[in-house]
Amino acid sequence: MQQPILQSEQPVTLLGGGALYPGDLDLALSHAPTLAAADGGARAALRAGHMPVAVFGDFDSLDDRSRAALPADRLHRITEQDSTDFDKALRNIQAPVVVAAGFLGARMDHQLAALSTLLRHCDRRCVLIGEREVVFHAPPRIVVPVASGDVVSLFPLCPATGRSTGLRWPIDGLELAPGGRIGTSNVATGPVGLDTDGPGLLVILPRVRLGDVIPALAAAPVHPARQ
Repeated sequence: MQQPILQSEQPVTLLGGGALYPGDLDLALSHAPTLAAADGGARAALRAGHMPVAVFGDFDSLDDRSRAALPADRLHRITEQDSTDFDKALRNIQAPVVVAAGFLGARMDHQLAALSTLLRHCDRRCVLIGEREVVFHAPPRIVVPVASGDVVSLFPLCPATGRSTGLRWPIDGLELAPGGRIGTSNVATGPVGLDTDGPGLLVILPRVRLGDVIPALAAAPVHPARQ
């Protein structure tokens, strides 16, 4: 297996070239101070006064001025066209958690591709920041200390089963699937625990819970890498 290009013992912020909402970058960096970028995300980083330690992608969205401002040894060009820049970046970062901003919002196809990448790389711990929510792929086991009354949505990208605690409507015994039963708009009655029988389930929580999600995700086991 190829060694990740960026290895960090601390959480890493990954900045994409999509929609950034007010405070996104500062919020991510407050929890994950090491900054990397996916292609055009480097331009957004530079405009905000930050120099990423690594930039991944095919660089079709990175303008010449931004590229010239970046040290050559921080540019990691990956030319294959079978994956997105988010995919290229995520698979080349080894960190307790990747906090990704600039991947939700704007174009729907980009959002769907980002969510698909979470499943494709279910062996990586990553949380996406949106305007109002955060999204991550459910590991085999996790407990998130959300507050009673928080909206907790579970969305299957493929058939998924598991068990839950702390939800008004438990998922025990249910078969969740796209085009079938889904688990959106559930409500927390306290800290939420999830045990999943395999990969495929996305967890969507209020944005204010990011600080709770990161340590919970960092402490959770991961699913085996998909072949």
